[in-house]
Amino acid sequence: MKCRPGMAAVLAMVTCLDQGHAWQAQAAAGGYQGADKMLIPSRGWPCGMPDGIPVPEHGVPVFEATMKLDQAYDVGQTQYGHREVFVVQGGAVTGANINGTVMTGGLDFQLSSSNGWMEVEEILVLRTSEGAYIYLRCPGTAVDRSDVRIVPDFEAPNSSTCNWLNTGKYVGRRVVDMAAKTLKISVFNVANIQTPAGSAEAVRVTKPEGVRDQPWDFRKAAPGERRGDQLITENVTLAASQRVGAAKDRNRNIIPITGGTLTGKLNGKVLAGGADYQNLANPMTIDARYLWQTSEGDVIIVRNAGPINSLVPIFEVRVDSKYAWLNDGKYLSSSPRVGAGGVELKFYESQRD
Repeated sequence: MKCRPGMAAVLAMVTCLDQGHAWQAQAAAGGYQGADKMLIPSRGWPCGMPDGIPVPEHGVPVFEATMKLDQAYDVGQTQYGHREVFVVQGGAVTGANINGTVMTGGLDFQLSSSNGWMEVEEILVLRTSEGAYIYLRCPGTAVDRSDVRIVPDFEAPNSSTCNWLNTGKYVGRRVVDMAAKTLKISVFNVANIQTPAGSAEAVRVTKPEGVRDQPWDFRKAAPGERRGDQLITENVTLAASQRVGAAKDRNRNIIPITGGTLTGKLNGKVLAGGADYQNLANPMTIDARYLWQTSEGDVIIVRNAGPINSLVPIFEVRVDSKYAWLNDGKYLSSSPRVGAGGVELKFYESQRD
């Protein structure tokens, strides 16, 4: 199946263009003049389109996903900016060539500052009406909060009827409505849109001076790193696997995280949301993205990833927290083993030989 607009898609495109014109007029009325221009991401967060993200509504509609938010966490001012995290309760996917649901536990990471600049990252799992799971990770950015654009990257099963998602060129619009506790993304195929030349046709994302770039990938252990003092023991509870299978050049298996406990130098709990987004291709790689909450109430973003026997965690917490030492230290993790109702992991300080 290829993404070609049939009559339903054409009608949807006309509707989206009308909505896009209305949205552009509203943004302009608020003083923002970039709504009809290419959006050039910062060099530190290129979103897969460093030369510019086109206006989504200029493309061909693919689908809309409307999600209910389960939780919204204001992490605070971290080493990368003001961080908020939204946990998805679930939702519906509707489009001319794809329909289904958004699975519970998806994460939306949002960075922002007072000048309107924003960077986002969403990690979602879709389930089509035919029962296929799709892994969706998309970065996004904005100069103004009224114009948040995302660049979806799909991993759909190679053997499924939705495998056309693996080869398209997509951008989308992301809208969070905190009053209604909803998150909506609208995805468009922009393969036929040419990037215009000239700075007059683009608006550039400029981050505030001194703000650190957030990492896209996980940290890898350096030669000679070894485990030092043990810091934290974690017991994580898990839901049933959501197997994508062979998709692109990966073999994705997703194990949702539903909770857990923390003991040691940090005491608290593992919050429901996120997952271990495993790549079962050789060598097997774990990429767990989830949240902790300390007994004092601080929310900590955790990414524990790497080859199964060489896991390296990184953390993000507000800079005035008593646990801010997690932001800049280097740590190592044990491999997961069977624990209380799920798996157990131990976290260590990193030492060099």
